[in-house]
Amino acid sequence: MIIVSDTSPISNLLVIGQLNILVQVFGEIIIPPKVYEEIKKLEDFGFDVHEIKDSSWIKIVIPTNIGFVHELNENLDAGESEAIALAQELKADFILIDEKRGRKAAEQLGLTAIGLLGILLKAKQKRAVERVMPLLDALRQDAGFWISDVLYHDILMQANE
Repeated sequence: MIIVSDTSPISNLLVIGQLNILVQVFGEIIIPPKVYEEIKKLEDFGFDVHEIKDSSWIKIVIPTNIGFVHELNENLDAGESEAIALAQELKADFILIDEKRGRKAAEQLGLTAIGLLGILLKAKQKRAVERVMPLLDALRQDAGFWISDVLYHDILMQANE
């Protein structure tokens, strides 16, 4: 399975100490250089990103279609643009991306997008996590990840919690 990730799923799971969920659910994750640069900025806020640097299951791959990356940059940030271009090049099974515009752009290109909350639901299905609620709470409280109350309860219902 080929999985390409944007910054948000990795950085938010790193902040709440649950980066291992990605490897348990997907195995190897591929990120482009701009996503790695964005994740490294967490060091400025006191977060240890050595797990990303030293990981054997996170691979940094440079997208080759630079023209397409520049085209995507007109409407998206650099990390999203590189991730989407790379996912298309590699014919990824999934692109992990949260931002609405990025998800829409990926889906318009025929890519299957999964956000962080979808990742948590997959983790529960695969029994990589026992409960989703504590993770949702940590994302809200520790990572500042915005989840509406309606979505929060919907995710819990989907997780049978």
